[in-house]
Amino acid sequence: AAQDFATIHYHRDDGDYGDNSSPDFNDFWGMHVWDGALNPNPSWTEPVRWTDADVFGPRFEVDLVDGAPQLAYIIHRGDTKDPGPDQFLTFDPWGYEVWQLTGEHPSDPTTPHYVLPILGEGAAPGDIAVQQAYWVAEDTIVWAAGGDPSVDYELCSAPTGGMSLGAVGVEGGTCIDLSLGAPYPAGVEGFLHLADMPTLTIPAGDLGDVPSILTGQLAVQAINGGTRLDATGLQIPGVLDDLYATDAPLGVVWDGADPTLRLWAPTAKSVTLHVYDDSAPATTSATYAMTWDGATGTWSATGDSSWSGKYYLYEVEVYVHSTGQVEHNMVTDPYSVSLAMNSSRSQIVDLSDPTLAPAGWDATTKPEVAAFEDIAIYELHVRDFSASDAAVPDELKGTYKAFTLDDTAGMNHLAALADAGLTHLHLLPTFDIATIDEDKSTWQSPDPAVLGGYDGDSELQQEAVEATADLDAFNWGYDPFHYTTPEGSYSTNPDGSTRVVEYREMVQSLNETGLRVVMDVVYNHTNAAGQAETSVLDRIVPGYYHRLDNAGAVTTSTCCANTATEHEMMGKLMVDSIVTWAKQYKVDGFRFDLMGHHSKQNMLDVRAALDALTLADDGVDGSAIYLYGEGWNFGEVADDARFEQATQLNMG
Repeated sequence: AAQDFATIHYHRDDGDYGDNSSPDFNDFWGMHVWDGALNPNPSWTEPVRWTDADVFGPRFEVDLVDGAPQLAYIIHRGDTKDPGPDQFLTFDPWGYEVWQLTGEHPSDPTTPHYVLPILGEGAAPGDIAVQQAYWVAEDTIVWAAGGDPSVDYELCSAPTGGMSLGAVGVEGGTCIDLSLGAPYPAGVEGFLHLADMPTLTIPAGDLGDVPSILTGQLAVQAINGGTRLDATGLQIPGVLDDLYATDAPLGVVWDGADPTLRLWAPTAKSVTLHVYDDSAPATTSATYAMTWDGATGTWSATGDSSWSGKYYLYEVEVYVHSTGQVEHNMVTDPYSVSLAMNSSRSQIVDLSDPTLAPAGWDATTKPEVAAFEDIAIYELHVRDFSASDAAVPDELKGTYKAFTLDDTAGMNHLAALADAGLTHLHLLPTFDIATIDEDKSTWQSPDPAVLGGYDGDSELQQEAVEATADLDAFNWGYDPFHYTTPEGSYSTNPDGSTRVVEYREMVQSLNETGLRVVMDVVYNHTNAAGQAETSVLDRIVPGYYHRLDNAGAVTTSTCCANTATEHEMMGKLMVDSIVTWAKQYKVDGFRFDLMGHHSKQNMLDVRAALDALTLADDGVDGSAIYLYGEGWNFGEVADDARFEQATQLNMG
């Protein structure tokens, strides 16, 4: 039976586990946890500490989310990892308590090396809690265990979950026979790693059932003469793209004064729209059943002008593999353009509404840059720019508005740099960030006067800063929550559309100062996945928006939940978001964090979409927008493993 915590015993031959009472993570072996943990992604410098120790070694105990199929973890001391790569404790078959030796790591993450427990001999193989098969097209499944003509293969499904592995095969579901197909072809972008693997074909007569099958629990099994040879779950991004990829506009779409709200959720059983008159937590909603479009995989509802300015959530009824059951997820809109404080609700606004633009916005002109080769870039953090500027009023420190003030230390400095030849100001992430509390009344930080009174070589400054590190307003911002809404903590009012106006005022003022504006964008990961509170995409279409490993676990080579922009609708989200920032906020350039985790085609799609923007039709010259990024080559996509990457060599 499932339990709510996991226990990992850890043994080192040298017997040195350090002092886990120390505040310094370099002094002891701790555990970084994410997928499956009740409290995922703690600070790297604040790992889970072992609770006690016996003759084997220390014991780590980690609370789990309900129904978690696995726990992802890294054992580390400071920045030294043991053994190095990410670890995954899969509860079926290993259970919830294991004993691990130092330095041991398997090549296959589904079979980690634990000295205990010893799994029973002769047990029928297979595990439908992991997803080692790939449903890549409407009629095609790729599975390494396929391809034997003497074996019977079946696709099994259950609308609300409940399937399990019995003595012979999958129990609790309905199965259809599969036939052998040709080896999967080489050269399929996004699936290069599947080249030449065996495929299984769904009969033409059963294809009509595929849309409904995709809304439940899935498994594929191999049986020979009543003996189960193997079984596993399925990864479904390929088939969802094949059936439902669309260029339909998503989010809030306006027809005059009437909004239509449209959500892509092809595996949902139903979607209900909740509309709220305001952002107050106590305000109840009016509900509207959304209409399904089987051609595009979208759900939509149309309102009238009275909806403008109101708030909304989607209630998505969807089967979730990680919990093994149908969930009713209340989620914000991944296409949100305005939000309540702390992203508790999305807001229905029209970015073309003139009340959301500063005076003269449409007439804003860009500083002259003759060619991309003439660009000179200066990197800056929005909060740091004015947080300690004595000329900035306290209520405007750390905000977009600080860039609109005259004769401050910060703006005088930027003006001088512009006069000296600086052309572009690169802002660290300014989209909606998951890890900054936008309620300013909760912020805590050390008194600068007290810090200034300590000796220069004292450790007291660091202790004071660390004491409130999770309670202050500072964060680099590489924790995306909503990609296309300005971060609320940098606004004078984080509740609603004030942030929209103030972001535009900032861009306008910087342009008038002689500087173009670059956004640092982070489409390579999200702050969270699965059923976590700050997970949006994965609670709408579970298992689609993130890149999965060969067992179906979300990859984390970015140190967070990696997105998969090689999947068409994640790629579309990135392109649509970039176009919104360019067109609606007149952003002049985009710096892509970990660009090598995107495909070259992704970048070409972004470039083409921007080049299509013109001054006459869109108010901006998209061809003048500069794109650059980190072309690093690492992780599960390294060396073009899944697609041609947007790395430095490939983009040259």
